[in-house]
Amino acid sequence: MKILIIAPHPDDEVLGCGGTIKKYSEQDGHEVYVCYVTKGYEPDWSKEHLKNKAVEVASVQRILGIKKYYWFDFPAVKLDTVPQKELNDRLSEVIKEIKPDIVFTPSQGDLNSDHRLIFAATLVATRPVPGSSIKKILSYEVPSETEWGRSLGNFIPNYYVALTTDYLQVKLEAMQAYGSEIKDFPHPRSLNVLEALAKLRGSEIGRHAAEAFMVIREVD
Repeated sequence: MKILIIAPHPDDEVLGCGGTIKKYSEQDGHEVYVCYVTKGYEPDWSKEHLKNKAVEVASVQRILGIKKYYWFDFPAVKLDTVPQKELNDRLSEVIKEIKPDIVFTPSQGDLNSDHRLIFAATLVATRPVPGSSIKKILSYEVPSETEWGRSLGNFIPNYYVALTTDYLQVKLEAMQAYGSEIKDFPHPRSLNVLEALAKLRGSEIGRHAAEAFMVIREVD
């Protein structure tokens, strides 16, 4: 299968799907692609930070076994300044090229407006037209975005990917590669909370750890 993770910003793919990406990439016949939709820019981010971000992304690609990543140049946290059609078209181009079987996208109720706009664009780009390769669309949770935006739309998991201890450790290792994004406990983006959330999701299905998703559409 071909799996596409649509990430508003570099680190969202790890926070929401890091263990799942590794689990898929290690299975024969599976290919995982990541599409980063936005980039930082000066002066909001320093030149050093932007240069380091590219290094972090390359490290995460290696750790998780990502086959290829796409990186658009839409402005981070300013996606509402971009015509929706332009965003729809760019995502559609990637989907037409990859022809994924499964697509992961952020939750429609996330606090960050970039996430919500990308969720909507994903639905446009993955319309169930005749001949579509897509069998499943899942939304993922991003700590500090999904739970903080709860009043905008509840994230109610109905699909889980169980993680062994090894997969959970790889998820945490990949997050460590995003050193510029890690926060101190008790921030939701701390390694402590990320591990605790994975174990909480695991407890919901009787497993050691898990990542949780919402099924947006599934075709048998």
